[in-house]
Amino acid sequence: MTQLLAVAALGFFLGMRHATDPDHVVAVTTIVARQRSIRAAALTGAVWALGHTLTIMMVGGGIILFGWVIPPRVGLSMEFSVGVMLILLGVMNLWSARQAIHDQVAPARTSRADEALGRSSLTRSLVVGLIHGLAGSAAVALLVLAVIGKSTWSLLYLLIFGLGTVVGMVLVTAAIGVPFAARGSRFGRLNRALRMAAGGVSVALGLFIAYKIGIVEGLLSGHAPSR
Repeated sequence: MTQLLAVAALGFFLGMRHATDPDHVVAVTTIVARQRSIRAAALTGAVWALGHTLTIMMVGGGIILFGWVIPPRVGLSMEFSVGVMLILLGVMNLWSARQAIHDQVAPARTSRADEALGRSSLTRSLVVGLIHGLAGSAAVALLVLAVIGKSTWSLLYLLIFGLGTVVGMVLVTAAIGVPFAARGSRFGRLNRALRMAAGGVSVALGLFIAYKIGIVEGLLSGHAPSR
């Protein structure tokens, strides 16, 4: 029983720590930057973590239960997709910040725009979480299986790891959402500047990951390990 509690505690806190990985934080920041309340920002984080946990459980569970083997080139492709995704998110953020017109929309249109923005942000968060989960699921599952050994406990660890990721990402996105939720004309320029900064950082990190995986690791040059 003590050992089980130790595994649960470890999974939860490592899940919270996992939520703060730079690529995760940068990706959700580009989405949270478009939110107008801390509650919406926290919901964005929760949906991201749900998508992340789904793929971790599906792919990780397959590795643990059925002995799936993820070829190195497939694993690198998943990581490369994270870089491409960060670039796209960053460009979208830069474009939306450039096009933003502060508080010059009629209230009725603003309400409809907020509703549409909320739906698109949640969908985007889920997709981004799924991609992030795919990129990291094999490494997490193999590490857990090597350390714990028992399939049942390994699956329990992944589930609790996912729960910790949810809690961690909700806290992270709620904190990130504070400056973006500021309203009023005096905050307009700051808000747009923060959105552009988030977009720029996302593009830079995405390019770095794409270069590292595509060139240094050999995915695009044909020198990636085949097994």
